[in-house]
Amino acid sequence: MTFVSHRKPDHPAWWRAFARWLFGLFGWKAVGEVPDLPKFVLIGAPHTSNWDGLLMVGITIILGFKMQWLGKHTLFKFPFGGFMRFIGGVPVYRHENRNMTGQAVDAFNAHERFILLVAPEGTRSYTTHWKLGFYHIALGANVPIVLGFVDYPRKICGLGPVLYPSGDLDKDFEFIRAFYADKVGANPANHGPITPRRKSNKDTSGAAAEPE
Repeated sequence: MTFVSHRKPDHPAWWRAFARWLFGLFGWKAVGEVPDLPKFVLIGAPHTSNWDGLLMVGITIILGFKMQWLGKHTLFKFPFGGFMRFIGGVPVYRHENRNMTGQAVDAFNAHERFILLVAPEGTRSYTTHWKLGFYHIALGANVPIVLGFVDYPRKICGLGPVLYPSGDLDKDFEFIRAFYADKVGANPANHGPITPRRKSNKDTSGAAAEPE
């Protein structure tokens, strides 16, 4: 399976060719199509290994697009701050009144082109739910969600379909579950159910300060 993109690549041809060669050296293929959209939230799943992040970086190079990711503001202090921003980092200030979702929405609104990578499982270990930060960010910024994936048995990774969030969690998560049903991570025992976290009546306003 090959990929086709109608976007002008963000990376030079030699860099994309090198990344494709490196993937092939280890038996991997990057597949899918980069949607011709200026902004979207890119989710990556299943997330069960540290290698997942490297594979996602490889995908962005081969398919020719740059992505951003959220990190604690302390990661962006001297002397590494410049490098963190260079590789797509966007600082999040937890002490500000705006929560993580609000700051991410602000980042979308401040740029003409912006692709934000989020791992909805939030951990490489088993978890009983997906965090909803990615979903709230997409709704707040009025941007679609692109389903990125890794599949270790077939050694393929890439981009899947585009989801325009409707606000109906059950409907949208049914779509997400169907796509990831045949995708297997590096450690299958760490696969958790693809279900949104339902906040209980006991949740406080403090718990909601950083939506999951």
